[in-house]
Amino acid sequence: MKALTTFAAATLTAGTALAQENVLTVYAGDYIVSEWGPGPKIEELFEARCDCDLQFKPGDLLPRLLLEGQATEADVVFGLNTDVTKRARESGLFAPHGQDTDALTLPIDWTDDIFLPFNYGHTAFVYDTERLAEPPQSFDALREAGDDLRLVIQDPRTSISGLALALWVQSVYGEEAEAAWADLSDNVLTVTKGWSESYGLFTDGEADMVLSYTTSPAYHIIAEDDDTVKAAIFPEGHYFMVELAAVTSTTDVPELAQDFMAFILSEEFQEMIATGNWSFPAALPQERWPDGFRQLDLPDEVLFYSEDEAAELKDQAIEAWRAGLSR
Repeated sequence: MKALTTFAAATLTAGTALAQENVLTVYAGDYIVSEWGPGPKIEELFEARCDCDLQFKPGDLLPRLLLEGQATEADVVFGLNTDVTKRARESGLFAPHGQDTDALTLPIDWTDDIFLPFNYGHTAFVYDTERLAEPPQSFDALREAGDDLRLVIQDPRTSISGLALALWVQSVYGEEAEAAWADLSDNVLTVTKGWSESYGLFTDGEADMVLSYTTSPAYHIIAEDDDTVKAAIFPEGHYFMVELAAVTSTTDVPELAQDFMAFILSEEFQEMIATGNWSFPAALPQERWPDGFRQLDLPDEVLFYSEDEAAELKDQAIEAWRAGLSR
């Protein structure tokens, strides 16, 4: 009886250990794991192929990781972007992703062996043709628009899209960025903490244009059968944003984490992420995008800061935003 009890206990212990080994903990932004975000579908698809338990833990990504340090529970971090990767890389908390990136279809070359793209987009001002028949056709025209044009934007200190806008203005105007913000100040109806608040004001008819992405109209086309929402395409170029995943250097399930990174580049994931996150897939040819994406207006010129450039210019861009809007 004692031997049988010992065997049962050992079996239970081994089973528990196996279950623990097959848990993949993924830190992700709140929007990823919301009911309308791609998280639930990612979990469903990956668990069907991994014989594991994928557990999303939402929240602020980089601040949380830096606070936890080597004690972090994360095996994978999902949703970083190039405006913060320099600080993330220097933390020493990430390991090589181990994937062949030849299949990437980004509008820029990508050779990073730590941060792996899963989707991308361009920052843009979005409008409704039924409310704004003649939108500004350039950044300069936006600066010169009458005071009756109402814009809603996001705070660059709390929002990745808001920071992208600050860097976009910095890229276009350089030392004149503060002056550009001063010109726009009379048109900015409000500055919200995050993207969802801004977009809600726009869809409620409170604003004529909202800071969003070139992919935002795809949602209205596909989900609402509405082609009246457009992104204004400016000849000055549009700031490119790519969302990234990375494996932590502290993971105790490195093979499972690598499997997840390979899953990100799979056709199954890439075909899902377009409408799952309303962004362009990072590794899917344009001819295989969903129909609503193939009819989007895209910029001829892509503006992009490397992580070193973004880190160097971030504070300057935010200060130009603050000072210009305060005039």
